[in-house]
Amino acid sequence: MDADKYNKNMEERQKKFEAICVRCGECCGSEDDPCENLVKKNDGTCFCSDYESRLGPRKTISGFSFNCVPIQEHIHNDTLRQNCGYRVRN
Repeated sequence: MDADKYNKNMEERQKKFEAICVRCGECCGSEDDPCENLVKKNDGTCFCSDYESRLGPRKTISGFSFNCVPIQEHIHNDTLRQNCGYRVRN
């Protein structure tokens, strides 16, 4: 597979993963110690205020350090939180 096809394939996969997300914020700690960039809206959904550059070192509201990783890594490592839309959907 050439680089262009690979990149297009990866973009399509990312779109599919994004479409499954219900924006619960569960992977960002919405139910306990959330990431300092997590914003909860009135309708109960959440969003990251720094989404485009979210990956890498981050902190929770209480100051705990962690690395934000793509959802695919949580799926692969079976570290999805209990109420995550990806877990509930399967």
